[in-house]
Amino acid sequence: MIGSFSGISYARFAVKLLPIAVTGLVLCCVMIRVVYRDSFRTGQILSAPIRYRVHRPLLIKSTIVSLVMLLLFLAGVSMTTVAIGGASYLLITRRINPDKVYNSIDWRLLLLFAGLFIVVAGVEQSGLAKAALESIGSRTVGHPIFLVGVSALLSNLVSNVPAVLLLKPVVAIMPDPETAWLLLAMSSTLAGNLTILGSIANIIVVEGARPRVTIGFAEYLKVGVPLTLATIVFGTLWLTLVPY
Repeated sequence: MIGSFSGISYARFAVKLLPIAVTGLVLCCVMIRVVYRDSFRTGQILSAPIRYRVHRPLLIKSTIVSLVMLLLFLAGVSMTTVAIGGASYLLITRRINPDKVYNSIDWRLLLLFAGLFIVVAGVEQSGLAKAALESIGSRTVGHPIFLVGVSALLSNLVSNVPAVLLLKPVVAIMPDPETAWLLLAMSSTLAGNLTILGSIANIIVVEGARPRVTIGFAEYLKVGVPLTLATIVFGTLWLTLVPY
């Protein structure tokens, strides 16, 4: 969505944010290992391997389509066109009963996501967000730290995708729009690690794990809080201080 709004190419977006993503992944692994070191030491983390039935033709076809899409993204072809083309090809050439796919969809989460977009659209149309930003002042609103902080806060109130929609007007007044878009992409994504509600992906994982283990809100914060603070601070410094 940010790539569509900003006009930043897929390759440049990846080059700017790849170091942040890799660093964040390493920090995540380290923090989980440190926080749950007793569980690792006693072998509680290890479990019996789960056997899955692999649909090899679909796996090969999907892998090839994904690689072709990646090459087209890097070549500068419209991301929307490539995504629709790849998805259409997989649907047209499918060999799996669609009922199996529909049964695996969590319709409750889709309804939640749709509801978030409706609420955010209402706030945007009412002018409430614009009025709040004007009352703060353009100088404060245009500061990178303000953008990152508000993005992190909103991402945990309304989820990160609606947060991006609400903050579009802020990016328009920033002196360096490209850096502003990248800061918004970085902060809204990494802020999703703060709480379970910070990202729809978190909710999907927690709900999926529920049959075997319950991940509580406080338990999640043990890793979520330090990880989010560390990665967002690093990402902000990287995007604002590293010239390239």
